[in-house]
Amino acid sequence: MPVHIDYVHINYTAVLVASVLQFIFGAIWYTPIFGKTWGKIHGFDKLSQDEQKKQMKSMWQLLVMQFMVTVVTTFVFALLLNGFPLDWNIYGLAGFFWLGFVLPTEVSAVLFSRTDRKRMALQISIMAGASLVCLEIAAVVLQYMK
Repeated sequence: MPVHIDYVHINYTAVLVASVLQFIFGAIWYTPIFGKTWGKIHGFDKLSQDEQKKQMKSMWQLLVMQFMVTVVTTFVFALLLNGFPLDWNIYGLAGFFWLGFVLPTEVSAVLFSRTDRKRMALQISIMAGASLVCLEIAAVVLQYMK
């Protein structure tokens, strides 16, 4: 039996605001909070000052791509929320979305990367913590900007 959705309402402004806030949070998470650790995990600390500066100059392309992915994730989360009853806990749904889709993807990405095995758990923890908080940020914005 096909599913029929009468009307799907997505607040695009909320999706954009949530994406910007998640991006700002990510900048804080991956720079002042875990920047040195993240750099060590990825060998950034072993590069010369010139190589570090060169990589940082080309970082804007990766940041643009990351922002686009954040918008897509937030949009899909908003879309999924339309299929749940209004009385469901949006913050719990964000946690389940993270647990069922985001966390397994991040774990797999790290397991099959070139990350040193001694640092895998740390890398997964940093990534998973950031993505959980980001989804909760999206939940807050989507909830209050309905």
